[in-house]
Amino acid sequence: MPDRYDLPAGFRWGAATAAYQIEGAVDEDGRGPSVWDTFTARPGAIRDGHTGAVACDHYHRYPEDIALMKGLGLDGYRFSIAWSRVLPTGSGPVNPAGLAFYDRLVDALLEAGITPLPTLFHWDLPQALEDHGGWLNRDTAHHFADYAAVVTDRLGDRIPTWITLNEPFVHTVFGYALGTHAPGRTLMFEALPAAHHQLLAHGLAASVLHDRGLEVMLSNNLTLVEPATPSPDDAAAAAAYDALHNRLFTDPVLLGRYPDLSALGVPDDIYGAVHPGDLDLIHTPGLDALGLNFYNPTRVAAPTDPGLPFDLVDIPEAPHTAFGWPVVPDALRQLLLHLRDFYGKALPPVTVTENGCSVDESTTPDHPRIDYLATHLDALATAIAEGLDIRGYYTWSLLDNFEWAEGYHQRFGLVHVDFATQKRTPRASYAWYRDLIAAHRAHRSG
Repeated sequence: MPDRYDLPAGFRWGAATAAYQIEGAVDEDGRGPSVWDTFTARPGAIRDGHTGAVACDHYHRYPEDIALMKGLGLDGYRFSIAWSRVLPTGSGPVNPAGLAFYDRLVDALLEAGITPLPTLFHWDLPQALEDHGGWLNRDTAHHFADYAAVVTDRLGDRIPTWITLNEPFVHTVFGYALGTHAPGRTLMFEALPAAHHQLLAHGLAASVLHDRGLEVMLSNNLTLVEPATPSPDDAAAAAAYDALHNRLFTDPVLLGRYPDLSALGVPDDIYGAVHPGDLDLIHTPGLDALGLNFYNPTRVAAPTDPGLPFDLVDIPEAPHTAFGWPVVPDALRQLLLHLRDFYGKALPPVTVTENGCSVDESTTPDHPRIDYLATHLDALATAIAEGLDIRGYYTWSLLDNFEWAEGYHQRFGLVHVDFATQKRTPRASYAWYRDLIAAHRAHRSG
């Protein structure tokens, strides 16, 4: 049976972060407010009232963090660019100091031998655009394409591959449908125009990037959906959830069409958001690689609430992370095989752009994180042995960080961060990942 040492030569090892979760410096050097600055100021929105105002202070401490990456032996570092640091109001005048920060970051990464993999949007929409409707406003997609042009004109000479969006499913559902993330809207299925406009933004930006000779990725949180029982009702519920969570964000990009959303009660034009020609704009630029963020599978049963076409149920036989997510490593392999079988030749090479777990350090050492990473990498190696074209793996996360609605309570980092002092302390998983990367390279070269 293949294991994590059998990953192919040239496989890219990385770690990932996101701007609002680590940068801090929210009021420095001309950065404009984002929806997360606004949302975290709302009483009760974030556990214990935490904010990302300082976070990991990466804006000032990035050289120290790059030294940690170099110590791991990383090939690549995935990070996101704060749109409002570059364009404080989301459009209009460019903030030179904001671009200069990413210039310094990119140059320092390259000097350390680490290839930057930037994400243009990781949920921190400029508040000025949200004031005009945010992702419910079609104009935001065009502003995003303009922003992509500004950033890649400055940095594209040094960075070959770019991710347009991170997890549009999570941002749409938590930010616009349920209101547990910024911007905090509670529109339920009427939030789905925000999904379409993000996909339109991806398509418009992908054309901008390809025009500059750059490669394009889109990273979504995909999950293996399984019915709770073999019953037809549970199978129908699982199909409805798969259409919402997975296919809504992959079918348009890979196949040029939306899945059937009728089980959700959603019209074909997604409440008027889909205009003639939109799917061509989303599909035609193509993807050079698909970014896969994977944490856990999802078990689905027939609905008990008449307002939803499915119920999400626990997987009690699996161990769970500190976040309460079930740990089923083989679900990653099964998901990858499903993507290959469903999309066929339309599926581009895959890079795992996030995978990791939070651990409750008050009761356990770091071994659950090591076990999680090891078993998921073994599943990845098995998928590769079964014919999947998988180019790399970026663990979430390099550092403990601001974990959205959970504040600083969920710790995903290979490196522990004391948020009172900003002291970084590599964990046992840091040493394990470093040694794995070194052993893989020795195994392939030997």
